[in-house]
Amino acid sequence: MTPLQIYLPIGVVLLVAVGLAMLMLGLSNVLGPRRPSLVKQTPFECGSEPVGSAHERFGVKFYVVALLFIVFDIEAIFLYPWAVLLLPDEKTGYAGLGWPGFLSMGIFVFTLVAGLVYVWKKGVLDWQD
Repeated sequence: MTPLQIYLPIGVVLLVAVGLAMLMLGLSNVLGPRRPSLVKQTPFECGSEPVGSAHERFGVKFYVVALLFIVFDIEAIFLYPWAVLLLPDEKTGYAGLGWPGFLSMGIFVFTLVAGLVYVWKKGVLDWQD
């Protein structure tokens, strides 16, 4: 069996997927109803009337707070499996992470707390202007 024969089924599946996607888009474009109206062309704003321009600039604070939220959300995601694996389990015979696991998570949490203190001292979390 040559190396190209191994990839032939993958290529066929990709071609079928792309072809099917193009076929469905083409059919919906040809067969779909066209009844444009002013209501259908207005931007959807979660049920509210759109206010202002869509090209309005947001302050950098919104993006920084979003990034900080992601960082601390990831911390919470890493804390759960660590807490589950820290202690030994007599049922399965798992020895647990022990002190090395505790120390490594302590370093991880200390780094994140140091980052939180840093952004707090810099005033990034203050919303008053």
